[in-house]
Amino acid sequence: MDTATLLALGFALVVLLVVLVRAWARRHALRVRSMRAVEGEREAAAMLRACGFDILGAQVEAEYPVEIDGERAIMGLRADYLVAKDGATFIAEVKTGARAPRIETAATRRQLLEYEVAFAVDGVLLVDADAGRIHTIAFPTLKR
Repeated sequence: MDTATLLALGFALVVLLVVLVRAWARRHALRVRSMRAVEGEREAAAMLRACGFDILGAQVEAEYPVEIDGERAIMGLRADYLVAKDGATFIAEVKTGARAPRIETAATRRQLLEYEVAFAVDGVLLVDADAGRIHTIAFPTLKR
């Protein structure tokens, strides 16, 4: 084999190695995040109980209708916990990480709003598992 062929082959092997390492790193990061989320949900259940909430269900599901150009579609979703305290029911959403537990995070805010509407509960709770805090979230415009 000539030098140019060997260099091209070497370059191709390096590129392949980089691609494989990046793919492994992405899979590893997803596994770590997933494991932390599961752990966070366990911690959240203990926090909710310690704060006097009764856990009525975990990974609870709901459906609600949406009309699109006059056609009805049924949307399904799942929330981490359905809890109760002092006669009121709440959906508790558990978040971990730096951005997800913040109400300023649009995806989190929209998710909580959708939960309050779909589950027809008295309120929603944002549980920051990393900080060990439970936040009561209110959308005053829904309370007409």
